[in-house]
Amino acid sequence: MAENTKEFNQIEYQNKYIKEKYDRVGLTMPKGKKEVIKARALEEGISINEYINALIDRDIQSKQ
Repeated sequence: MAENTKEFNQIEYQNKYIKEKYDRVGLTMPKGKKEVIKARALEEGISINEYINALIDRDIQSKQ
């Protein structure tokens, strides 16, 4: 009887899920700006990713 010896790999699972469910966008900005954005996100109690997405969503909604 064959035994399944492959263990669950959490990181591999998460990477596969992200690849299937999300689009990635590279973003470059002047040095120092990331720290300003990070500070604002921390003030809001959210991640940099959530902060940037919220700003984009707000802008898109305001144009509709």
